[in-house]
Amino acid sequence: MARPKPETFDKQKTVAENRRARFEYAVEDKFEAGIALTGTEVKSLRAGQGSIAESYAEVKDGAAWLINANIPEFSHGNRFNHTPTRPRKLLLHAREIDRLRAAVERKGMTMVPLSIYFNSRGRAKVELALAKGRQAQDKREYVKDRDWKRDKARLMREKG
Repeated sequence: MARPKPETFDKQKTVAENRRARFEYAVEDKFEAGIALTGTEVKSLRAGQGSIAESYAEVKDGAAWLINANIPEFSHGNRFNHTPTRPRKLLLHAREIDRLRAAVERKGMTMVPLSIYFNSRGRAKVELALAKGRQAQDKREYVKDRDWKRDKARLMREKG
């Protein structure tokens, strides 16, 4: 039997974060995926460079791919440098890939990367969310709820 996965992922160093995704999408489920990188890509990420602001993930030919993620070229990479926005393979179990594909096809959901980070073992990971797009009304409601929670916490702190 497989070991149960922890509720939160073991993030040691967050390199890139898609902060806009939590506002644009209603996150239903999260997955931790490994990412297949070349040597210069890892060095760029360790230097703190990289952006996933406009990226997304898709399932193609039985594998998950991270599309449009920008990891800039490494400054000392010479001829072994990589192309910054190439599609990168996400490392997931076959069962997880099937589950993601089914959710995207049947329920009309989207796979959105939330962050790229290094775990405690030094491996680059992607926090991938299975999400549904929010309409303008939903976004206003989300902002109203967020503001109310912040005000409520402030009031509780003041009143003791």
